[in-house]
Amino acid sequence: MPNVHAFLSASSAARWTNCPPSAKLCATMPDSSSPYAQQGTDAHSLCEHLLLKALHRPTKDPTEDLQFYDDEMQSAAEGYRDFCLEQIEDAKDGDEAPFVSVEQRLNFSRWVPEGFGTGDCVIVGSCLHIVDFKYGVGVLVSAEKNPQLMCYALGAYDAFGALYPIERVKLSIYQPRREHVDTYEMPISELLSWAENILAPAAVLAKEGRGEFKAGSHCQFCKVKANCRERARYNMELAKYDFMNPDLLSTEDIAEILPQIDALVSWASDVKDFALKHALSGTHYAGFKLVEGRSTRKYTDDQAVIEAVEKAGFDPYEKKLKGVTAMTSELGKKKFNELLGGLICKPPGKPVLVPESDKRKELATNDFMTADEG
Repeated sequence: MPNVHAFLSASSAARWTNCPPSAKLCATMPDSSSPYAQQGTDAHSLCEHLLLKALHRPTKDPTEDLQFYDDEMQSAAEGYRDFCLEQIEDAKDGDEAPFVSVEQRLNFSRWVPEGFGTGDCVIVGSCLHIVDFKYGVGVLVSAEKNPQLMCYALGAYDAFGALYPIERVKLSIYQPRREHVDTYEMPISELLSWAENILAPAAVLAKEGRGEFKAGSHCQFCKVKANCRERARYNMELAKYDFMNPDLLSTEDIAEILPQIDALVSWASDVKDFALKHALSGTHYAGFKLVEGRSTRKYTDDQAVIEAVEKAGFDPYEKKLKGVTAMTSELGKKKFNELLGGLICKPPGKPVLVPESDKRKELATNDFMTADEG
């Protein structure tokens, strides 16, 4: 799997198509790695292996080389493999199987200078299907008009469009740790129109460092999000309400504020993290100082603690029933369902207020109102 990224990468397309000048700013900042990124890389390697093995293609088991391999990752990768196999089966036209490529390098430089990326699973027939595996648990990723997947689809269309009568495009996100599978479908004409009218013009501006700064949800993975002036202006728009008691705000006021709250909290957290990082490097912020945070006690030697407690005649351990996920991993899905299928329930989740674009079914409020009044 390639470990290189284009200047105008597919993975960051949501950002630079909305905020073209951010591309050059981010290019000047050093790349940072995290355990989460390595965990995602490991999971992708396992997914690639399992899918190739299922397709009877040459592959080497990577598990002994993976830093974060565990039962959860194995289960997630197996689910991804099964999902891809289902999509391949669905794409068959009679007895004719579609073309399938795993970890396919895709070049969409016809629209984006030096634009390329890697498609996790590319299925090509009359319908071009891009399946993208997401191991992250923090951000729920939607397939609907997803710029990253649309760039991949353009690269696949450029490579295989002359060989296959592609009429439709399907984009799928498989995000197992959020129990989220999402698919969006569009005609190929819609994809090509987006490429010509939105993607390509934005790429020209981004390459030259021109265009307007624009803040929004696409700021999430921007390298300069913490000290971006436009993002600060965008989030400080809430200040016009002077943070009055919500009882004094109208329904319309609250409806205007709600979409911004998550972004505001995220921005504030980013600014605090940025300030701490630079304070540790010597920067002084008027009115603030560095101090040692709260700490909790911990054992210096677990084995010595166990021996000391047992010698005194006490039990140093606590026993706890394994959770559903851990028990599924322990028993395997088939045995789990066989033994415990009748002992599992899924209680209603706590009500949350979300945008209307959320795909979950809307709840009736009568029950909650009755409970409150009682």
